[in-house]
Amino acid sequence: MSKQHRLFLIYSIASIFFLCIPILSSPDFNYSLQLFRVAPFQRNFLSYVFLLGFFYANYLYFIPAYYLSDKKIAYAIIILGMFSIISFLPGILIPGGPMAPMGDRPPQAGPPPGMLFSDNYIPQFLFIFMLSFLSRINQQLNNIQMQKLHAEVSYLKAQINPHFLFNTLNSLYALTLEKSDEAPGAVLKLSAIMRYLVTESSRDYVPFAKEIAYLKDYIAMQLLRAGDNLTFSLDIKGETHDKQIAPLLLLPFIENAFKYGLSPEEKSEISIFIHSTEQQLFLRVRNTIVDVALTEEEKSETGIENTQKRLDLIYPGKHKLDIAQTKKNYLVELQIDLQ
Repeated sequence: MSKQHRLFLIYSIASIFFLCIPILSSPDFNYSLQLFRVAPFQRNFLSYVFLLGFFYANYLYFIPAYYLSDKKIAYAIIILGMFSIISFLPGILIPGGPMAPMGDRPPQAGPPPGMLFSDNYIPQFLFIFMLSFLSRINQQLNNIQMQKLHAEVSYLKAQINPHFLFNTLNSLYALTLEKSDEAPGAVLKLSAIMRYLVTESSRDYVPFAKEIAYLKDYIAMQLLRAGDNLTFSLDIKGETHDKQIAPLLLLPFIENAFKYGLSPEEKSEISIFIHSTEQQLFLRVRNTIVDVALTEEEKSETGIENTQKRLDLIYPGKHKLDIAQTKKNYLVELQIDLQ
């Protein structure tokens, strides 16, 4: 059940309970059905119906149309008008005197004709007003927070894409310098990667199987220039077809392993392990650190830093990231709760 559906259900239950207050609070509870036949109780019940209608009207229309649209004077006039209507209209629509005797009970006085609100009703109106007002303002703040969150995630994702493209083009450039026969295959891999970036990376979530296929294309292209000095292993376990994950979330850790663990002169090792269950995703990337010449731009860890921020924004409290580095080894372990 979505958050909006749960909220609607809560409001519906609260509304039914609110309408039952006159019955539940009546000293003649055993005769509650008979109360609907007497004018004072009818006026009382009608006032609760009006208060309930005012709650939804204020929450759904008056606040967004006037208060949030910077029409606060008009909004104040509307609230005062609603207060007057709810105060006087039930007494005008249902005039009548004291409550008739029921069983052995003596006649009971009702509210003054034409004026429903006693001291007990003024706080009820204020309570309904504050409840609808604070609920709507809280929803507005949540919407603003979600918009900011989405904008920040999009910004971080936009930073990752050029960073990845820069490194990918460097890999392709190295193959062309070597006049490798595998360069055309690398171009096809790059085409598939760019297609994924264009069609899928803008989404909030993508099928996990597509993300894995994308990672395999990237790894295959990197392996084209790896040579015999690299010992590489890739192990993917678990079902992936029915899971969703934020796009480009695993790539920076794998990209980092190839950046620091691949050298044409030194022997190195890179191992990647991905395991998915119904509830969790686990990634472990281990690589040896080789002596490789990198520019200042290449040495930056923009991809890792942005991914850490994205994890905090998209999976708050639902992920665990451990990074351990020694002089010769680098280890990343990431666990994400997919529920």
